[in-house]
Amino acid sequence: MDFAESEEHELLRSATGEIARRFGHDYFVQQARSSGSSGELWQAIADQGFLGAHLPEAYGGGGGGISELTIVCEETATQGCPLLLILVSAAICAELIARFGTDGQKAAWLPGLVAGEKMAFAITEPDAGSNSHRLGTTARRDGDLYVLKGTKTFISGVDEASRLLVVTRTGTDEESGRGRLSLFVVDADAPGLTRQRIPVEMTIPEKQFTLFFDDVEVPADRLLGQEHEGLRVVFHGLNPERITGAAIGNGIGRYALAKAAAYANDRSVWGVPIATHQGIAHPLATAKVELELARLMTAKAAWLHDHDPGSAAAGEAANMAKYAAAEAALHCLDVAIQTHGGNGMTTEFGLADLWGLARLLRIAPVSREMILNFVAGHSLGLAKSY
Repeated sequence: MDFAESEEHELLRSATGEIARRFGHDYFVQQARSSGSSGELWQAIADQGFLGAHLPEAYGGGGGGISELTIVCEETATQGCPLLLILVSAAICAELIARFGTDGQKAAWLPGLVAGEKMAFAITEPDAGSNSHRLGTTARRDGDLYVLKGTKTFISGVDEASRLLVVTRTGTDEESGRGRLSLFVVDADAPGLTRQRIPVEMTIPEKQFTLFFDDVEVPADRLLGQEHEGLRVVFHGLNPERITGAAIGNGIGRYALAKAAAYANDRSVWGVPIATHQGIAHPLATAKVELELARLMTAKAAWLHDHDPGSAAAGEAANMAKYAAAEAALHCLDVAIQTHGGNGMTTEFGLADLWGLARLLRIAPVSREMILNFVAGHSLGLAKSY
């Protein structure tokens, strides 16, 4: 084993961090509170090819893997600019197109995604929750078209995306009663597709929407992968989503601890920096240990996905990384706020405004409870409760 980072990864980490540092947390918050977008930062990263670091070189990508994209996610978040859409557009949509798309689909969509176009991912539904087998949005074949009908909810960044990757039900398994799924690339402005914004208590530029598909017609050549085989496609995208979600959590943790350490060394009470008090130092040190353990599992998960995608080991590591990073991000942010005292809740110090996103990571892209179910059933071999 070699735990030293390669020179290539060090350069990617440094370059991404420098780009995000030029924008900084103030830019991120300003865009969020003004209902703007992080488009300038997104494009600056895209211009360097980093959004396609994991994609094939033939389509403009860097030829790397999720390990490289994880670095991009972590370093932007470490500068106070956690970009949620990287999980959606790059880690899920682009990854799935690169693996399951036809040559024509790859040529049509991957170069644009590398260059900065955004694609939303629509799977969540009001009545399905974490049970993808119960999806109700249908796609009915009609000649050279599919007709989509149904509702999706909590879909991120639809207002910024040119297209959506939509998970639908195209049939039902007669023996199990479970849905047979298929995925389609749908234009964001397709006739019959409407959206309604969901107000949320998070300071992030990406907005959430409920989508309504009212007989939306999609050409048959927009089918990604094989008809009825979409569950396999979806599952391949879940690990990259969990891994890059973990990377964002790790970045938030690093951002928070860096600010806390600087403040603790600078802030003086009773003639000495507050960092000298173990009541301050030990909680920060504990959070640092938890954060580094989460980062280690995230690196392992990314490596396993790149070398053995779809394996049980990759799935286990991705779930554990996401769990650990979500817990570490919240803990790091909490102790950083506590270290700052009242200042931790002020706008000026830029900590409390990240709480909503850090808390979201416990819920999405998969809840901590569902991860514990996975670990109980797959890692420990315990009887399933559902």
